[in-house]
Amino acid sequence: MTEARTDEEPADLTSAERRMWDAYRTGSICDLSARAADRDDPHAEHVWGPERSVRARVVARLLLHGPPPVPGRVASLKLRGVRISGRLELSGGTVAPYVELQSCRFDSEIQLSEARFGTLRLVNCAIPRLEAARLHTEGDLHLPRCRVARGIRLTDAQIGTDLLVSQAVVQRDNKGRAIAADGLSVAQDLQGELLETHGEMSLRGAKVGVSMNLRGAHLRNPSGRFALNAPQLTVERTLYLTSIALDYAAYGGTSTPPYGLGPTPVRGRRARYFECVGGLRLDDGRFGDAIDFYGARFTLTDEQEISLRRIQTPEFRFVGERPEYGRVVVSGAKVVKLVDTSTSWPGPGGLSIEGFVYENLAPRGHFPLSRRLEWVAAATPEYSPEPYERLAAVLRASGEDQDAREVLLAKQRRRRATLPAAPKAWGYLQDWTVVYGYRPGRAALWMAVLWAAGALMFSQLDPPAIKADEHPQWSAALYALDLLLPVIDLGQQGQWKLEGGWQWGAAGLVVMGWILATTVAAGASRLLRRG
Repeated sequence: MTEARTDEEPADLTSAERRMWDAYRTGSICDLSARAADRDDPHAEHVWGPERSVRARVVARLLLHGPPPVPGRVASLKLRGVRISGRLELSGGTVAPYVELQSCRFDSEIQLSEARFGTLRLVNCAIPRLEAARLHTEGDLHLPRCRVARGIRLTDAQIGTDLLVSQAVVQRDNKGRAIAADGLSVAQDLQGELLETHGEMSLRGAKVGVSMNLRGAHLRNPSGRFALNAPQLTVERTLYLTSIALDYAAYGGTSTPPYGLGPTPVRGRRARYFECVGGLRLDDGRFGDAIDFYGARFTLTDEQEISLRRIQTPEFRFVGERPEYGRVVVSGAKVVKLVDTSTSWPGPGGLSIEGFVYENLAPRGHFPLSRRLEWVAAATPEYSPEPYERLAAVLRASGEDQDAREVLLAKQRRRRATLPAAPKAWGYLQDWTVVYGYRPGRAALWMAVLWAAGALMFSQLDPPAIKADEHPQWSAALYALDLLLPVIDLGQQGQWKLEGGWQWGAAGLVVMGWILATTVAAGASRLLRRG
Protein backbone atom coordinates (compact mmCIF):
# COMPACT_ATOMS: atom_id res chain seq x y z
CA MET A 1 0.00 0.00 0.00
CA THR A 2 1.37 3.42 -0.96
CA GLU A 3 2.03 5.72 1.96
CA ALA A 4 0.18 9.04 1.66
CA ARG A 5 1.97 12.36 1.62
CA THR A 6 1.90 14.24 4.88
CA ASP A 7 2.85 17.63 6.22
CA GLU A 8 4.04 16.05 9.44
CA GLU A 9 7.75 16.14 9.99
CA PRO A 10 9.12 12.91 11.49
CA ALA A 11 9.99 13.36 15.14
CA ASP A 12 13.37 11.63 14.94
CA LEU A 13 14.99 13.92 12.36
CA THR A 14 18.49 15.15 13.06
CA SER A 15 19.41 18.79 12.64
CA ALA A 16 20.89 18.11 9.19
CA GLU A 17 17.83 16.12 8.13
CA ARG A 18 15.52 18.88 9.32
CA ARG A 19 17.38 21.38 7.16
CA MET A 20 17.03 19.00 4.21
CA TRP A 21 13.30 18.56 4.93
CA ASP A 22 12.66 22.29 4.99
CA ALA A 23 14.75 22.93 1.86
CA TYR A 24 12.80 20.24 0.01
CA ARG A 25 9.48 22.01 0.64
CA THR A 26 10.80 25.31 -0.73
CA GLY A 27 12.82 23.79 -3.59
CA SER A 28 16.01 25.41 -2.31
CA ILE A 29 19.49 23.94 -1.89
CA CYS A 30 20.42 22.24 1.35
CA ASP A 31 24.12 23.07 1.57
CA LEU A 32 26.02 21.31 4.36
CA SER A 33 29.48 21.92 2.95
CA ALA A 34 32.28 23.26 5.14
CA ARG A 35 33.34 25.92 2.61
CA ALA A 36 36.84 24.41 2.50
CA ALA A 37 38.02 22.67 -0.65
CA ASP A 38 39.98 19.91 1.08
CA ARG A 39 37.16 19.11 3.53
CA ASP A 40 34.39 19.32 0.92
CA ASP A 41 35.95 16.95 -1.60
CA PRO A 42 33.67 13.89 -1.50
CA HIS A 43 36.47 11.71 -2.90
CA ALA A 44 39.04 12.62 -0.24
CA GLU A 45 39.60 10.68 2.98
CA HIS A 46 38.41 13.44 5.30
CA VAL A 47 35.63 12.20 7.60
CA TRP A 48 32.25 13.87 7.31
CA GLY A 49 30.57 13.90 10.70
CA PRO A 50 26.91 13.83 11.78
CA GLU A 51 26.55 17.58 11.26
CA ARG A 52 26.54 16.98 7.51
CA SER A 53 25.02 13.48 7.39
CA VAL A 54 21.48 12.40 6.55
CA ARG A 55 20.03 8.90 6.56
CA ALA A 56 19.20 7.27 3.24
CA ARG A 57 15.76 6.23 4.48
CA VAL A 58 14.87 9.86 5.17
CA VAL A 59 15.98 10.80 1.66
CA ALA A 60 13.85 7.96 0.27
CA ARG A 61 10.83 9.12 2.27
CA LEU A 62 11.19 12.64 0.91
CA LEU A 63 11.44 11.41 -2.67
CA LEU A 64 8.67 8.83 -2.52
CA HIS A 65 6.22 10.32 0.01
CA GLY A 66 7.50 13.79 0.77
CA PRO A 67 5.45 16.67 2.15
CA PRO A 68 3.72 19.13 -0.19
CA PRO A 69 5.65 22.26 -1.15
CA VAL A 70 5.24 25.63 0.48
CA PRO A 71 2.53 27.52 -1.43
CA GLY A 72 4.01 29.16 -4.49
CA ARG A 73 7.09 26.90 -4.53
CA VAL A 74 8.00 23.63 -6.28
CA ALA A 75 9.27 20.82 -4.09
CA SER A 76 12.64 19.40 -5.12
CA LEU A 77 15.60 17.71 -3.50
CA LYS A 78 18.81 19.72 -3.93
CA LEU A 79 21.75 18.72 -1.75
CA ARG A 80 25.33 19.93 -1.66
CA GLY A 81 28.15 18.57 0.46
CA VAL A 82 25.93 15.99 2.18
CA ARG A 83 26.81 12.49 3.37
CA ILE A 84 24.03 9.92 2.83
CA SER A 85 24.40 7.05 5.30
CA GLY A 86 22.88 3.65 4.64
CA ARG A 87 21.64 2.24 1.35
CA LEU A 88 19.38 4.48 -0.72
CA GLU A 89 16.63 2.10 -1.82
CA LEU A 90 14.26 3.46 -4.46
CA SER A 91 13.81 0.34 -6.60
CA GLY A 92 10.40 0.20 -8.24
CA GLY A 93 9.41 3.60 -6.90
CA THR A 94 8.17 6.68 -8.71
CA VAL A 95 10.03 9.87 -7.90
CA ALA A 96 8.19 12.97 -9.07
CA PRO A 97 10.36 15.79 -7.64
CA TYR A 98 13.41 17.14 -9.38
CA VAL A 99 16.58 15.64 -7.83
CA GLU A 100 20.03 17.21 -7.87
CA LEU A 101 22.88 16.20 -5.58
CA GLN A 102 26.24 17.97 -5.86
CA SER A 103 29.50 16.91 -4.20
CA CYS A 104 27.73 14.39 -1.98
CA ARG A 105 29.07 11.18 -0.49
CA PHE A 106 27.13 7.90 -0.34
CA ASP A 107 28.15 5.30 2.23
CA SER A 108 26.40 2.44 0.41
CA GLU A 109 25.17 1.62 -3.07
CA ILE A 110 22.24 3.38 -4.70
CA GLN A 111 19.37 1.10 -5.72
CA LEU A 112 17.26 2.53 -8.55
CA SER A 113 16.22 -0.64 -10.41
CA GLU A 114 12.90 -0.17 -12.21
CA ALA A 115 12.44 3.25 -10.61
CA ARG A 116 10.89 6.17 -12.47
CA PHE A 117 12.26 9.71 -12.28
CA GLY A 118 11.68 13.04 -13.92
CA THR A 119 15.27 14.29 -13.91
CA LEU A 120 18.09 12.90 -11.77
CA ARG A 121 21.40 14.72 -11.45
CA LEU A 122 24.26 13.38 -9.34
CA VAL A 123 27.22 15.71 -9.86
CA ASN A 124 30.71 15.08 -8.45
CA CYS A 125 29.44 12.47 -6.00
CA ALA A 126 31.25 9.52 -4.40
CA ILE A 127 29.14 6.41 -5.00
CA PRO A 128 30.04 2.83 -4.01
CA ARG A 129 27.79 1.41 -6.75
CA LEU A 130 24.84 2.51 -8.85
CA GLU A 131 22.31 -0.23 -9.54
CA ALA A 132 19.76 1.13 -12.03
CA ALA A 133 18.64 -1.67 -14.34
CA ARG A 134 15.43 -0.76 -16.18
CA LEU A 135 15.50 2.75 -14.74
CA HIS A 136 13.14 5.12 -16.55
CA THR A 137 13.59 8.89 -16.63
CA GLU A 138 11.44 11.45 -18.37
CA GLY A 139 14.34 13.88 -18.44
CA ASP A 140 18.11 13.67 -17.95
CA LEU A 141 20.30 11.31 -15.99
CA HIS A 142 23.50 13.15 -15.08
CA LEU A 143 26.53 11.54 -13.43
CA PRO A 144 29.35 13.96 -14.34
CA ARG A 145 32.52 13.92 -12.22
CA CYS A 146 31.16 11.11 -10.09
CA ARG A 147 33.46 8.37 -8.85
CA VAL A 148 31.87 4.96 -8.65
CA ALA A 149 33.83 2.27 -6.81
CA ARG A 150 32.06 -0.89 -7.99
CA GLY A 151 30.47 -0.11 -11.31
CA ILE A 152 27.27 1.25 -12.82
CA ARG A 153 24.44 -0.92 -14.06
CA LEU A 154 22.00 0.61 -16.55
CA THR A 155 20.81 -2.53 -18.30
CA ASP A 156 17.64 -1.83 -20.33
CA ALA A 157 17.36 1.64 -18.80
CA GLN A 158 15.37 4.28 -20.69
CA ILE A 159 16.62 7.85 -20.50
CA GLY A 160 14.08 10.41 -21.71
CA THR A 161 16.57 13.05 -22.84
CA ASP A 162 20.35 13.04 -22.15
CA LEU A 163 22.70 10.70 -20.30
CA LEU A 164 25.83 12.44 -19.02
CA VAL A 165 28.80 10.60 -17.54
CA SER A 166 31.41 13.19 -18.49
CA GLN A 167 34.58 13.15 -16.35
CA ALA A 168 33.25 10.29 -14.25
CA VAL A 169 35.66 7.63 -12.95
CA VAL A 170 34.12 4.17 -12.78
CA GLN A 171 35.83 1.08 -11.38
CA ARG A 172 34.91 -2.50 -12.24
CA ASP A 173 32.30 -4.62 -10.50
CA ASN A 174 32.79 -8.25 -9.47
CA LYS A 175 32.09 -9.34 -13.08
CA GLY A 176 34.77 -7.10 -14.55
CA ARG A 177 32.38 -4.47 -15.90
CA ALA A 178 32.66 -0.78 -15.17
CA ILE A 179 29.45 0.18 -16.99
CA ALA A 180 26.90 -2.51 -17.81
CA ALA A 181 24.32 -0.87 -20.07
CA ASP A 182 23.17 -3.54 -22.51
CA GLY A 183 19.86 -2.56 -24.07
CA LEU A 184 20.18 1.04 -22.87
CA SER A 185 17.99 3.58 -24.69
CA VAL A 186 18.90 7.29 -24.65
CA ALA A 187 16.46 9.56 -26.45
CA GLN A 188 18.98 12.31 -27.15
CA ASP A 189 22.73 12.52 -26.42
CA LEU A 190 25.04 10.22 -24.51
CA GLN A 191 27.84 12.47 -23.26
CA GLY A 192 30.97 10.82 -21.87
CA GLU A 193 33.73 13.37 -22.41
CA LEU A 194 36.83 12.60 -20.31
CA LEU A 195 35.11 9.52 -18.91
CA GLU A 196 37.49 7.06 -17.26
CA THR A 197 36.53 3.42 -16.89
CA HIS A 198 38.51 0.57 -15.35
CA GLY A 199 36.72 -2.49 -16.66
CA GLU A 200 34.48 -3.29 -19.60
CA MET A 201 32.01 -0.70 -20.83
CA SER A 202 29.20 -2.84 -22.23
CA LEU A 203 26.58 -1.26 -24.51
CA ARG A 204 25.33 -4.26 -26.44
CA GLY A 205 22.22 -3.39 -28.42
CA ALA A 206 22.09 0.13 -26.99
CA LYS A 207 20.32 2.96 -28.84
CA VAL A 208 21.22 6.65 -28.80
CA GLY A 209 18.77 9.09 -30.37
CA VAL A 210 21.27 11.79 -31.35
CA SER A 211 25.06 11.55 -30.79
CA MET A 212 27.34 9.54 -28.55
CA ASN A 213 30.34 11.52 -27.38
CA LEU A 214 33.37 9.88 -25.77
CA ARG A 215 35.88 12.62 -26.62
CA GLY A 216 38.98 12.34 -24.49
CA ALA A 217 37.67 9.27 -22.65
CA HIS A 218 40.07 6.68 -21.24
CA LEU A 219 38.62 3.17 -21.37
CA ARG A 220 40.82 0.57 -19.71
CA ASN A 221 40.34 -3.17 -19.55
CA PRO A 222 43.76 -4.64 -20.41
CA SER A 223 43.09 -8.04 -18.88
CA GLY A 224 39.69 -8.53 -20.53
CA ARG A 225 38.75 -8.96 -24.15
CA PHE A 226 37.09 -5.57 -24.68
CA ALA A 227 37.30 -2.15 -23.08
CA LEU A 228 34.26 -1.05 -25.11
CA ASN A 229 31.89 -3.85 -26.03
CA ALA A 230 29.03 -2.41 -28.08
CA PRO A 231 27.85 -4.74 -30.85
CA GLN A 232 24.57 -3.72 -32.52
CA LEU A 233 24.91 -0.20 -31.14
CA THR A 234 22.67 2.32 -32.91
CA VAL A 235 23.56 6.02 -32.91
CA GLU A 236 21.30 8.20 -35.01
CA ARG A 237 23.95 10.86 -35.60
CA THR A 238 27.70 10.58 -34.84
CA LEU A 239 29.82 8.42 -32.55
CA TYR A 240 32.83 10.45 -31.37
CA LEU A 241 35.85 8.46 -30.16
CA THR A 242 38.20 11.41 -30.55
CA SER A 243 40.55 13.70 -28.68
CA ILE A 244 39.19 16.79 -26.95
CA ALA A 245 40.43 20.34 -26.47
CA LEU A 246 41.41 21.00 -22.86
CA ASP A 247 41.34 24.79 -22.88
CA TYR A 248 37.97 24.90 -21.16
CA ALA A 249 36.83 26.84 -18.13
CA ALA A 250 37.03 25.18 -14.73
CA TYR A 251 33.88 23.64 -13.34
CA GLY A 252 31.95 26.35 -11.58
CA GLY A 253 29.50 24.41 -9.43
CA THR A 254 26.55 24.30 -11.79
CA SER A 255 25.24 21.02 -13.08
CA THR A 256 23.98 22.50 -16.30
CA PRO A 257 25.71 20.93 -19.31
CA PRO A 258 27.98 21.10 -21.25
CA TYR A 259 30.25 21.62 -18.19
CA GLY A 260 32.65 23.83 -20.12
CA LEU A 261 34.17 21.06 -22.23
CA GLY A 262 35.67 21.88 -25.59
CA PRO A 263 35.19 20.34 -29.03
CA THR A 264 37.53 18.12 -30.98
CA PRO A 265 40.78 20.14 -30.99
CA VAL A 266 42.42 21.75 -33.96
CA ARG A 267 46.16 21.55 -34.52
CA GLY A 268 48.18 23.40 -31.91
CA ARG A 269 45.60 23.29 -29.12
CA ARG A 270 46.16 21.33 -25.92
CA ALA A 271 44.23 18.09 -26.08
CA ARG A 272 43.53 14.84 -24.30
CA TYR A 273 43.36 11.80 -26.53
CA PHE A 274 40.70 9.15 -26.57
CA GLU A 275 42.50 6.05 -25.28
CA CYS A 276 41.28 2.50 -25.35
CA VAL A 277 43.42 0.00 -23.45
CA GLY A 278 41.81 -3.25 -24.50
CA GLY A 279 39.69 -4.30 -27.44
CA LEU A 280 36.82 -2.36 -28.99
CA ARG A 281 33.80 -3.99 -30.61
CA LEU A 282 31.13 -2.19 -32.65
CA ASP A 283 30.04 -5.14 -34.81
CA ASP A 284 26.75 -4.67 -36.70
CA GLY A 285 26.45 -1.09 -35.48
CA ARG A 286 24.42 1.58 -37.29
CA PHE A 287 25.57 5.20 -37.23
CA GLY A 288 23.43 7.81 -38.99
CA ASP A 289 26.12 10.40 -39.75
CA ALA A 290 29.61 9.16 -38.93
CA ILE A 291 32.07 7.30 -36.73
CA ASP A 292 34.99 9.54 -35.80
CA PHE A 293 38.33 8.19 -34.53
CA TYR A 294 40.24 11.47 -34.78
CA GLY A 295 43.29 11.31 -32.50
CA ALA A 296 42.25 7.96 -30.99
CA ARG A 297 44.90 5.77 -29.36
CA PHE A 298 44.58 2.02 -28.93
CA THR A 299 46.73 -0.21 -26.75
CA LEU A 300 46.02 -3.82 -27.64
CA THR A 301 47.52 -7.22 -27.03
CA ASP A 302 48.07 -9.60 -29.93
CA GLU A 303 44.75 -11.30 -29.12
CA GLN A 304 42.67 -8.11 -28.94
CA GLU A 305 41.16 -6.22 -31.85
CA ILE A 306 39.25 -3.19 -33.02
CA SER A 307 36.26 -5.03 -34.41
CA LEU A 308 34.06 -3.06 -36.81
CA ARG A 309 32.50 -5.98 -38.66
CA ARG A 310 29.43 -5.13 -40.73
CA ILE A 311 29.05 -1.58 -39.42
CA GLN A 312 27.08 0.84 -41.58
CA THR A 313 27.64 4.60 -41.67
CA PRO A 314 27.79 7.38 -44.27
CA GLU A 315 31.24 8.48 -43.08
CA PHE A 316 34.00 6.51 -41.38
CA ARG A 317 36.86 8.67 -40.07
CA PHE A 318 39.71 6.33 -39.18
CA VAL A 319 42.31 8.98 -38.43
CA GLY A 320 43.71 7.85 -35.10
CA GLU A 321 47.12 6.45 -34.26
CA ARG A 322 48.25 3.10 -35.63
CA PRO A 323 47.85 0.34 -33.01
CA GLU A 324 51.17 -1.40 -32.43
CA TYR A 325 49.63 -4.79 -31.68
CA GLY A 326 46.28 -6.48 -32.24
CA ARG A 327 44.09 -6.28 -35.33
CA VAL A 328 41.70 -3.87 -37.03
CA VAL A 329 38.77 -5.69 -38.64
CA VAL A 330 36.32 -3.91 -40.95
CA SER A 331 35.16 -6.99 -42.83
CA GLY A 332 31.67 -6.61 -44.25
CA ALA A 333 31.42 -2.94 -43.26
CA LYS A 334 29.55 -0.54 -45.55
CA VAL A 335 30.43 3.16 -45.63
CA VAL A 336 29.93 5.92 -48.14
CA LYS A 337 33.03 8.00 -47.41
CA LEU A 338 36.26 6.61 -45.97
CA VAL A 339 38.38 9.29 -44.32
CA ASP A 340 41.78 7.96 -43.26
CA THR A 341 45.51 8.59 -43.17
CA SER A 342 48.37 6.46 -44.39
CA THR A 343 49.65 6.11 -40.81
CA SER A 344 46.39 5.00 -39.17
CA TRP A 345 46.23 1.42 -40.39
CA PRO A 346 48.25 -1.50 -39.02
CA GLY A 347 50.69 -3.46 -41.16
CA PRO A 348 50.57 -7.00 -42.57
CA GLY A 349 48.64 -9.43 -40.40
CA GLY A 350 46.97 -6.66 -38.42
CA LEU A 351 44.19 -5.70 -40.83
CA SER A 352 41.17 -7.40 -42.39
CA ILE A 353 39.02 -5.67 -45.04
CA GLU A 354 37.35 -8.63 -46.73
CA GLY A 355 33.95 -7.47 -47.97
CA PHE A 356 34.61 -3.88 -46.86
CA VAL A 357 32.49 -1.63 -49.10
CA TYR A 358 33.28 2.08 -49.44
CA GLU A 359 32.20 4.46 -52.19
CA ASN A 360 34.54 7.44 -51.79
CA LEU A 361 38.05 8.00 -50.49
CA ALA A 362 38.91 11.24 -48.68
CA PRO A 363 42.42 10.76 -47.27
CA ARG A 364 43.85 13.30 -44.87
CA GLY A 365 47.41 14.22 -45.65
CA HIS A 366 49.66 12.50 -48.16
CA PHE A 367 48.32 9.06 -49.08
CA PRO A 368 49.91 8.01 -52.40
CA LEU A 369 48.63 5.09 -54.42
CA SER A 370 51.67 3.01 -53.50
CA ARG A 371 50.70 3.26 -49.82
CA ARG A 372 47.09 2.46 -50.64
CA LEU A 373 48.25 -0.70 -52.41
CA GLU A 374 50.32 -1.58 -49.35
CA TRP A 375 47.13 -1.11 -47.31
CA VAL A 376 45.32 -3.66 -49.48
CA ALA A 377 48.27 -6.06 -49.40
CA ALA A 378 48.49 -5.82 -45.60
CA ALA A 379 44.82 -6.77 -45.36
CA THR A 380 45.13 -9.81 -47.65
CA PRO A 381 47.93 -12.12 -46.49
CA GLU A 382 46.33 -14.64 -48.84
CA TYR A 383 45.41 -13.35 -52.28
CA SER A 384 41.83 -12.10 -52.64
CA PRO A 385 40.68 -10.16 -55.72
CA GLU A 386 37.77 -8.33 -54.06
CA PRO A 387 39.71 -5.62 -52.14
CA TYR A 388 41.65 -4.71 -55.29
CA GLU A 389 38.51 -4.58 -57.41
CA ARG A 390 36.72 -2.42 -54.82
CA LEU A 391 39.60 0.07 -54.71
CA ALA A 392 39.80 0.18 -58.52
CA ALA A 393 36.05 0.77 -58.82
CA VAL A 394 36.19 3.66 -56.32
CA LEU A 395 39.13 5.26 -58.13
CA ARG A 396 37.46 4.86 -61.51
CA ALA A 397 34.22 6.40 -60.20
CA SER A 398 36.19 9.43 -59.01
CA GLY A 399 37.78 9.87 -62.45
CA GLU A 400 41.21 8.45 -61.56
CA ASP A 401 41.35 5.91 -64.38
CA GLN A 402 45.13 5.61 -64.46
CA ASP A 403 45.27 4.81 -60.74
CA ALA A 404 42.45 2.30 -61.20
CA ARG A 405 44.50 0.51 -63.88
CA GLU A 406 47.52 0.45 -61.58
CA VAL A 407 45.41 -1.23 -58.89
CA LEU A 408 44.14 -3.88 -61.30
CA LEU A 409 47.70 -4.44 -62.50
CA ALA A 410 48.78 -4.97 -58.89
CA LYS A 411 45.94 -7.46 -58.54
CA GLN A 412 47.18 -9.46 -61.56
CA ARG A 413 50.73 -9.52 -60.24
CA ARG A 414 49.51 -10.63 -56.82
CA ARG A 415 47.40 -13.36 -58.44
CA ARG A 416 50.36 -14.52 -60.53
CA ALA A 417 52.28 -15.45 -57.40
CA THR A 418 49.61 -18.05 -56.55
CA LEU A 419 49.66 -19.81 -59.95
CA PRO A 420 51.46 -23.01 -61.04
CA ALA A 421 54.63 -22.77 -63.12
CA ALA A 422 53.13 -22.69 -66.64
CA PRO A 423 50.39 -20.09 -65.99
CA LYS A 424 52.90 -18.10 -63.95
CA ALA A 425 55.31 -18.03 -66.92
CA TRP A 426 52.47 -16.89 -69.19
CA GLY A 427 51.69 -14.18 -66.66
CA TYR A 428 55.27 -12.95 -66.67
CA LEU A 429 55.18 -12.88 -70.45
CA GLN A 430 52.01 -10.77 -70.46
CA ASP A 431 53.55 -8.47 -67.88
CA TRP A 432 56.78 -7.95 -69.82
CA THR A 433 55.09 -7.43 -73.15
CA VAL A 434 51.82 -5.54 -72.61
CA VAL A 435 51.68 -5.19 -68.80
CA TYR A 436 48.54 -7.33 -68.75
CA GLY A 437 46.92 -4.98 -71.26
CA TYR A 438 46.89 -2.00 -68.91
CA ARG A 439 49.66 -0.24 -70.85
CA PRO A 440 48.88 -0.83 -74.54
CA GLY A 441 51.68 1.47 -75.60
CA ARG A 442 54.11 -1.22 -74.45
CA ALA A 443 52.83 -3.57 -77.20
CA ALA A 444 53.31 -0.89 -79.86
CA LEU A 445 56.86 -0.34 -78.62
CA TRP A 446 57.66 -4.05 -78.80
CA MET A 447 56.17 -4.20 -82.28
CA ALA A 448 58.25 -1.24 -83.43
CA VAL A 449 61.45 -2.72 -81.99
CA LEU A 450 60.86 -6.13 -83.57
CA TRP A 451 59.88 -4.58 -86.89
CA ALA A 452 63.00 -2.42 -86.95
CA ALA A 453 65.18 -5.39 -86.00
CA GLY A 454 63.57 -7.57 -88.67
CA ALA A 455 63.82 -4.90 -91.34
CA LEU A 456 67.49 -4.35 -90.50
CA MET A 457 68.17 -8.07 -90.55
CA PHE A 458 66.45 -8.72 -93.89
CA SER A 459 67.98 -5.65 -95.51
CA GLN A 460 71.16 -7.73 -95.75
CA LEU A 461 69.33 -10.31 -97.87
CA ASP A 462 68.28 -10.44 -101.51
CA PRO A 463 66.38 -13.76 -101.60
CA PRO A 464 65.30 -15.54 -104.77
CA ALA A 465 61.59 -15.70 -105.49
CA ILE A 466 59.77 -19.00 -105.18
CA LYS A 467 58.06 -18.26 -108.50
CA ALA A 468 60.38 -16.37 -110.77
CA ASP A 469 57.60 -14.95 -112.93
CA GLU A 470 55.12 -14.20 -110.10
CA HIS A 471 56.49 -12.20 -107.18
CA PRO A 472 56.27 -8.68 -105.78
CA GLN A 473 59.21 -6.38 -105.42
CA TRP A 474 61.39 -7.35 -102.47
CA SER A 475 61.02 -5.08 -99.43
CA ALA A 476 62.81 -6.00 -96.22
CA ALA A 477 60.57 -3.71 -94.13
CA LEU A 478 57.30 -5.04 -95.57
CA TYR A 479 58.54 -8.63 -95.30
CA ALA A 480 59.41 -8.19 -91.60
CA LEU A 481 56.04 -6.55 -90.93
CA ASP A 482 54.18 -9.30 -92.80
CA LEU A 483 55.88 -11.90 -90.60
CA LEU A 484 54.98 -10.03 -87.40
CA LEU A 485 51.31 -9.43 -88.17
CA PRO A 486 49.22 -12.59 -87.81
CA VAL A 487 46.24 -13.05 -90.12
CA ILE A 488 46.95 -9.87 -92.13
CA ASP A 489 48.62 -10.62 -95.51
CA LEU A 490 50.83 -7.90 -96.98
CA GLY A 491 51.81 -10.04 -99.97
CA GLN A 492 55.42 -10.67 -98.91
CA GLN A 493 55.35 -13.78 -96.75
CA GLY A 494 55.46 -17.01 -98.81
CA GLN A 495 56.92 -15.32 -101.88
CA TRP A 496 60.61 -15.71 -101.13
CA LYS A 497 62.89 -18.66 -100.63
CA LEU A 498 64.91 -18.49 -97.41
CA GLU A 499 67.59 -20.92 -96.33
CA GLY A 500 69.60 -21.67 -93.19
CA GLY A 501 69.58 -19.07 -90.43
CA TRP A 502 67.28 -16.77 -92.38
CA GLN A 503 64.50 -19.32 -92.00
CA TRP A 504 65.02 -19.38 -88.24
CA GLY A 505 64.97 -15.60 -88.13
CA ALA A 506 61.70 -15.47 -90.06
CA ALA A 507 60.18 -18.15 -87.83
CA GLY A 508 61.22 -16.17 -84.74
CA LEU A 509 59.42 -13.07 -86.00
CA VAL A 510 56.28 -15.11 -86.70
CA VAL A 511 56.34 -16.57 -83.18
CA MET A 512 56.92 -13.16 -81.59
CA GLY A 513 54.08 -11.74 -83.64
CA TRP A 514 51.67 -14.37 -82.41
CA ILE A 515 52.81 -13.92 -78.81
CA LEU A 516 52.28 -10.17 -79.04
CA ALA A 517 48.89 -10.63 -80.67
CA THR A 518 47.77 -13.13 -78.04
CA THR A 519 48.89 -11.03 -75.09
CA VAL A 520 47.30 -7.91 -76.59
CA ALA A 521 44.04 -9.82 -77.10
CA ALA A 522 44.14 -11.11 -73.51
CA GLY A 523 44.80 -7.63 -72.17
CA ALA A 524 42.09 -6.05 -74.33
CA SER A 525 39.60 -8.66 -73.20
CA ARG A 526 40.49 -7.94 -69.57
CA LEU A 527 40.01 -4.21 -70.07
CA LEU A 528 36.67 -4.71 -71.80
CA ARG A 529 35.43 -6.89 -68.93
CA ARG A 530 36.31 -4.11 -66.46
CA GLY A 531 34.55 -1.50 -68.59
